[in-house]
This record gives sequence, C-alpha cells and structure tokens, in this order.
Amino acid sequence: METLNMKRILPGATIGVLGGGQLGRMLALKGREMGYRFATLDPTPDSPCGQVCDRQVTAHYGDEGAARELGRIADVITYEFENVNAGVAAVLERESYVPQGSELLRTTQHRLREKRAVEAAGVPVAPYREIATIADLREALQAFGAPCVLKTATGGYDGKGQFVIRRHEQAAEAFTSLGGGNVELIVEQFVDFVRELSIVAARGLDGEVRTFPPAWNVHVNGVLHTSTAAPGLIPADVDARARKMAADIAASLNVVGLIAVEMFLKADGTLYVNELAPRPHNSGHYSMDACTASQFELHLRAVCGLPLPEPKLLTPVVMVNVLGEHVAPLLHWMEAGGERTLPEGVVAKLHLYGKAESKPGRKMGHVNLLADDPDKALRWIETCGIWS
Repeated sequence: METLNMKRILPGATIGVLGGGQLGRMLALKGREMGYRFATLDPTPDSPCGQVCDRQVTAHYGDEGAARELGRIADVITYEFENVNAGVAAVLERESYVPQGSELLRTTQHRLREKRAVEAAGVPVAPYREIATIADLREALQAFGAPCVLKTATGGYDGKGQFVIRRHEQAAEAFTSLGGGNVELIVEQFVDFVRELSIVAARGLDGEVRTFPPAWNVHVNGVLHTSTAAPGLIPADVDARARKMAADIAASLNVVGLIAVEMFLKADGTLYVNELAPRPHNSGHYSMDACTASQFELHLRAVCGLPLPEPKLLTPVVMVNVLGEHVAPLLHWMEAGGERTLPEGVVAKLHLYGKAESKPGRKMGHVNLLADDPDKALRWIETCGIWS
C-alpha cells in the first residue's frame, strides 16, 4: 500500500550520486534517458560518472563540506557503492533527502553486522565466527575444519581482504597477513557449493519489492567473470526460494533502492547468503540489455518514489566482465571485424566505463551476450581469445 507522505522526484530534477565509478555512470546514463539531471561527488577528476553528469564535486568521500555542496545541488541523493563514508551519508540524511538512509550503509560496511542482519531477517548464512585472537582462529578451525575463509570485517572486495586457509598450519600466516590483533576479523566455514547465485532486489518507498531473475555467477581469482541468466537455469523451487530470501532481506533492512544478495547453492538445494551489496551490482548488468527494465531504472524509480515495474527476462544472456588485460584484445577483435564472426544467435552489446587508466584486474567494462542458447555464448568466451 502506498504511503501518504511518499515523496516523488520527477524528471527534470537533479539526482546527486555519492561515488563517481562505473555504477554511477550507468545510473546517470539511464536517468538521462528518463529526463533527470545528475551531479556526483568523487575524488577522481573526470570520473566515469562525472563524464556524463552535469556537474562533479571533486573531493574525498569524507569531506562534509563537499557533501553539503552536493546536497545543495541535488533534489535527492543516492550512493553507487557501499564504501562511501557512512558518517557523511548520515549528515546528508539529516540535511538533505537521502531515501536510502545511512543505516544500510553502516550495516553492509561491516561483515559481522551484515551477517547478523541477514540472520535477523530469518535467512541462513554460512557458519561463521568473530575472530579477535589467534586462539579464536585455531578454535574455529577445529570446529569448521579446513578449508575455511578468513576475512577482514570491513573493507575488501573482489577477493581482497580475504585469506583461504587450506591447512591448519596456515592459521598464523592468515591471521598476521590480514592484520589480526589490529583489525576485526571473521572466519567463515567453507561451503561446498555447486553454484554461486545472486538476486538483485528493488524496494520502493512504499515497501513494494521486485526481484530480478537469478544470475549464475562464475568468479576467476576472486573477481566476477561471467553472470548468466536464462529460463530454467536453476530449478523453479530454488528460483522461488532465492527470490523470497532477497525480498525478506530487503524488507527487514528497510531497503530503498537496490540490494544485491549473493548466495551459495549446495547440491542438496540448500541456499546460504554470502554477501550483500546495497546498490546496483556487477551481476545485474545483464539486465541492461536483456530485461524489460534494468537494475539502474528500478533503483532510480525506487529512490524517486515512482512505481516499480516487474523486470522480466526477454532473452537468455551472459554478461562477461572486461578487465584491464582484456581491453586491447577486445578492441583488436572489433577492429578486425570480429563481431561478424559471432556464433549464430549470439549478439554482443559492449559497455565500456570511460576509465582513464587500464590496469590488470581492474573492471573496465562488460559485454552482454544475448543468445538463444547461453552455452553458445559461454563457449565463445572460452575460445575467442579475448579472455584467455
């Protein structure tokens, strides 16, 4: 039911984005189609988001004065990644209009708080323990066995801030390498999963929740490589349970906008939540070309108080990330007319992020491969030479 005081931000208004990376860029590009103006705050001049905004405030995320400047420019403020300063978000929440609030940031910036919040929503997570001392870690290893994963409670992404402990003898090395004794740590029991899944859920100001079709994710060296979405990709009951878990988390955490829920699927059908991201997510990029509405449109609609359409899959799709080492071979393939050699039934949609410097392992873009059969697209990724 619609709330009586729900604020609607209509096209023509200015949306402020905390963070100037690729997620903000794609958010602004979609929003411009809808008629909105954009401003961003980011420390990097000519940031990917700044390139497509009306204005960029160039300052560190912790600069409260710069945040207030963004607040003066914008009619509504959102954030494009969870490592923006939660204190600054709290200032803006008091002085400007930030429908997402700051509490969700505070929760998802800390793995222990995040896991407890997921459990409070009635959703299972893999067994874990808080680690303060090397004795704690050794005790957890005795309980969980090896392998298990030691992580920093804050920071870390794309495999950073983690140590996979494969033998009990690695406990001291893992504890020291992650700053044990000086930073908060958490150890997670290794889940013997058959697939990594994610669900992107959108929740509006009125509590309405929409979920995107589940993505099957494959990681390489801790970085997302491909996300595949297709009818029948996972059993219908697993699809339904995964969507309900994501919707329950969105409701329990009072999300406004998007939340991405990463999950492990075990052979017996059990689902465990791994991590949350309170923003557009890499594994949801497939929706830009393959769904009736993208994750970016639903995020904007949610924070602007507009109705949320049901996002339906129009075609099977495989999203493949373009890292720094893939840019040159990708461009060479395009220059040589490689698009004409794609398998029949496969269409490539390229999205590059406008980053100034290409580095190995850095996300520079992605390609959405629309395909009548996703296996064709996956085989092409393996054999085309770009991602070898």
